[in-house]
Amino acid sequence: MAKKAKKRRYSKGASKMVGRAMKKRKSSTLRSGRSGKKVKSRKQAIAIGLSEARKKGAKVPKKGSKKTGSKRRSKKS
Repeated sequence: MAKKAKKRRYSKGASKMVGRAMKKRKSSTLRSGRSGKKVKSRKQAIAIGLSEARKKGAKVPKKGSKKTGSKRRSKKS
């Protein structure tokens, strides 16, 4: 049986936006939204690129839900 072709999770436009954000980070011109501070983290640069791609309507998976600390808390009895 032949393997099934995988669908692209991110569009080409989305990857271009991430690439652009990474270049801006390298040249120290990428800034975060609210505070306007310089972005130093690679992960943060990727997140900014994906967020911009989402706003422009590129194919990008939905954001993952933030996990709460409910599992980490121990129950007192």
